[in-house]
Amino acid sequence: MMDLVQKGGPLMWLILACSITALGVFFERLFSLHRATIRTGDFVRGLANLIKAGHLAEAIQECAASPGPVPRVLHAMLLRHASPRAELRDIAQEAGQLEIPRLERNLALLGTVAYATPLIGLLGTMLGLLTAFQQITTHGGYATAAEIAGGVYESLLTSAAALTVAIPAFVAHSYLSARVNDVMHDIERAAIEMLEILTSPAQPGDRI
Repeated sequence: MMDLVQKGGPLMWLILACSITALGVFFERLFSLHRATIRTGDFVRGLANLIKAGHLAEAIQECAASPGPVPRVLHAMLLRHASPRAELRDIAQEAGQLEIPRLERNLALLGTVAYATPLIGLLGTMLGLLTAFQQITTHGGYATAAEIAGGVYESLLTSAAALTVAIPAFVAHSYLSARVNDVMHDIERAAIEMLEILTSPAQPGDRI
């Protein structure tokens, strides 16, 4: 591994750094999004049962004790449960907007790695070819195949290494972006359901 890095030239170290960064971001985001994902339908139904039973304080405590963006948004709504419908909608939107930067944290960095690494590989290719032509020029057109091959090998190695990093990084970025969209959809769905629960006419026996 290190032998390939050394033969690929100085840009191989930059490509290696990009690969480590991409791996770190992917696993950190994967773990974070896994923690942020809950069974939204079951969670909202549980809160609805507590609210209808008159246990609003327990519903608020349940949201506060549960990790993830959905409980945090619902917690903000429950704290202002007596507000008008329009105000509750604004509270849900504001709380949801605060969750977006948390969900998308470091995704831009992963996208940058995915798009920039091929350019680094292209630069390495050009430098390697320049090295090969420099050998030809230095020896007056009589450079040996071994001398030329060193620059060509360097150019091909950096290109292959860059694509090896960029392709998985691009796939990882697309996958994580889809996961973020799923979580945001869960937030919207939970907020809408909670809005209906809090603003629907109280049924006989309900104590909110």
